Amino acid sequence: MPSSNKGAKVSAAEIQSRKIVPVVVVDDAATASELGDAMVRGNLPVAEVTFRTAAAPKAMEIMSSNPELIVGAGTVITAEQVDQAIDCGAQFIVSPGTNIEVIERALELDVPVFPGAVTPSEIMTVLSLGLKTVKFFPASTFGGAAAIKSLSAPFVGVNFMPTGGVSLNNMADYLSLSCIPAVGGSWMVPAAAVNAGEFEKIERLCSEAVAAAAAL
Repeated sequence: MPSSNKGAKVSAAEIQSRKIVPVVVVDDAATASELGDAMVRGNLPVAEVTFRTAAAPKAMEIMSSNPELIVGAGTVITAEQVDQAIDCGAQFIVSPGTNIEVIERALELDVPVFPGAVTPSEIMTVLSLGLKTVKFFPASTFGGAAAIKSLSAPFVGVNFMPTGGVSLNNMADYLSLSCIPAVGGSWMVPAAAVNAGEFEKIERLCSEAVAAAAAL
């Protein structure tokens, strides 16, 4: 077994196989190791660590040392951040929007990338670059599951990964659609619990989320 996941390749299908991609905000990198352990124990070993805090790069580096955890970088908005994320051990890239430079740099590095796209034009741009999966963000603001269902009609074969406003209560609305292999959310890794070191709570929330997704 490898001592870390840094440099290990994963596929988009593998990332989405748990049906949920936790969106993680880390304010203090000192919490990263125990957070990753809690997610693994909760049977949800995927973490999209967002570039929303100064601690994010170090957190990615620490979490990617856990060989059982797939670590990605979220809120990636520049090509330079793609390089930084990969240097820190990230195995996939998630962007809130459609930035061609971000997409092309990730493809150059042979790393799965999920760009944000909520309009037909954005989806067509993503398709023109050879991708088939988009992040639909913020999902609740842009019409939720109903909007994705409408978009899936002209965009046959496109997969959507909604994030933003997705919760345990409405997850089924999204995952019931065949064009949605996975959703993104933060309810199982709330920042307040991370900051408070409530890792048993995070483990429980992850387990509940996995069980709910498996029942669909």
